[in-house]
Amino acid sequence: MSQRMRGEIEWGWRRALIGRRGAHFRYVTLSPMAHRYSNLDPSHRPHSASSVWRWAVTDRLLGRRRRCPPGPAARWVAADLELIHEDSKRPRLTWIGHSGFLGTLDGASFLVDPVFSPRIGGVYRRCCPPGLRETDLPQLHTVLVTHNHYDHLDAASIDGLSPSVPAVVPEGLGGWMRRRGRPVVELGWWQSTRVGPLDITLVPARHWSRRRINDTNCSRWGGYVVRAGEHAVYHAGDTAWFPGFSEIGRRLGPLTAAMLPIGGYDPAWFMERQHLNPEQAGQAWLELGAIWMVPMHWGSFRLTDEPLSEPRARLHEWWAENVDDDHSRLTDPAVGETVILGGTRDT
Repeated sequence: MSQRMRGEIEWGWRRALIGRRGAHFRYVTLSPMAHRYSNLDPSHRPHSASSVWRWAVTDRLLGRRRRCPPGPAARWVAADLELIHEDSKRPRLTWIGHSGFLGTLDGASFLVDPVFSPRIGGVYRRCCPPGLRETDLPQLHTVLVTHNHYDHLDAASIDGLSPSVPAVVPEGLGGWMRRRGRPVVELGWWQSTRVGPLDITLVPARHWSRRRINDTNCSRWGGYVVRAGEHAVYHAGDTAWFPGFSEIGRRLGPLTAAMLPIGGYDPAWFMERQHLNPEQAGQAWLELGAIWMVPMHWGSFRLTDEPLSEPRARLHEWWAENVDDDHSRLTDPAVGETVILGGTRDT
């Protein structure tokens, strides 16, 4: 039995046990996994314990899950450290891998969901090196965390940053940062804070949170819009499709770039409640009205059943059929590559 399968089975057992305990003790007032925060869409319901067990154990043992080699990971390039440390106001994004980015707007640098570790949750190994290491980073104004899942909030990566770098997190997650001695600002959906020249707003997403067995939905989740000067970028965090992308663009646009997740969708019957597929991500980009799309959440860790490079191929197919351009607005960086927004890529 592979380490990945053992991890899924353990996770499935835990989800099943939580559901049974929740149903026994909280049936009157709460659904098994809606302990505190919930999504805007009241029709969204977390999977039942039996569905989790089917996904993690039954379908795999019966051969119903897609079985295929992981295939090639995302392309990796050595980071251009001179560009990353450039003392200028040129807006730019560097892909660390998965959902992690280093951004610079109006000369101020920030991280979103950085993961530098070789594994997440002790189970899923990294399939290509991170695009940056902690020692490569410029001076940071802040680090943003979209939610508490291990592939977005990595303790070793946060602890490796200077303790003076403040964090911005969804409400309910501030205590995790404070226990590590880090200054923190907690935000609810549509709430904003300012760090240096950066205006940071937490926006809704359709997802959920959990870090331990008994803390499901005890902290909020979301995406961020970061604005400075003439530019604003949107990072979706983890999200399924929901009718909120156009509102984000309307309320906080115009958006220079949208970082949207395209992987983590197979099997669709289970994953579509929490992740976008590539075609949905493309449609979300259209509804946001952003100039550029930057795909993420693919190619670094194999968390679901699709091959590592399939999300990128599907996105390019969708783009060719639905967007009337020559892919010039699809900024598709390699891990470690820096995209200059409004200019050309550095490699």
